[in-house]
Amino acid sequence: MANDETDLQHVVRRLKRAQGQIGGIIAMIESGRSTQEVVTQVAAVSKAIDRAGFAVIATGLRQSVNDPDSGVDMDQMEKLFLSLA
Repeated sequence: MANDETDLQHVVRRLKRAQGQIGGIIAMIESGRSTQEVVTQVAAVSKAIDRAGFAVIATGLRQSVNDPDSGVDMDQMEKLFLSLA
């Protein structure tokens, strides 16, 4: 499934923020921050990554609606969606 790059720019920005958050989490662990603080940040980055995945799926679905000949396999899209749920 190929996606239009412009449709996915917001996903790339979200993932880059998550990448920065992961670096911050590593630094928190290395500096001995509390378990609660670390887990709170892990939960936040996990949610951001999940949302990025859902956004990619939504982009594929929009392509399918806008171009029925795009070759998007709806069964595959459903499996991808459920893999994130």
